[in-house]
Amino acid sequence: MTRLQSLTNLISKNTEPSTPAQLYQYALRLLTGRDYSAARIRQKLATREAAEGDIDDVIARLQCEGWLDDRRYAVRFAESALSSGRYYGARLRMEMRRRGFTADVVNETLAPLLAESDEISEVRSAAKRRYPGFSYSAASDRDKQRVVGFLQRRGFGFSAIMQALRVEE
Repeated sequence: MTRLQSLTNLISKNTEPSTPAQLYQYALRLLTGRDYSAARIRQKLATREAAEGDIDDVIARLQCEGWLDDRRYAVRFAESALSSGRYYGARLRMEMRRRGFTADVVNETLAPLLAESDEISEVRSAAKRRYPGFSYSAASDRDKQRVVGFLQRRGFGFSAIMQALRVEE
């Protein structure tokens, strides 16, 4: 079989209408690798050209059986993002919405997590991890902009960044 034929076969396999049992098995295979939100699973099942009712049934079954839980996934994602310093505040909220979590789930998840953390100490630790030995008073304007920009892209507020960097001195 030539390469073009095998590629054509792969494409045609994914676009054939699927039965509810096939959709369920496909969703389980996805969920064994990592967590997904219900919205993302819905998108993936829709690429299988399934009926909307079948997709709803599969998602309901996965949720009833405990395989698919948006709140559990949201808590895991938020805790991981905060502990690793990848995202904070507005950026974390945006990433969670991008992953398909509803606004209610995002708010319920982030309210206790962000209340526990101290933004200024998080800014300090993120800056020290990325730029060890950085001194705001001794840095050039270009270096200050680079560090502040990095921290803002992580989701920290400008006032918290400036407070944390200036207190270091």
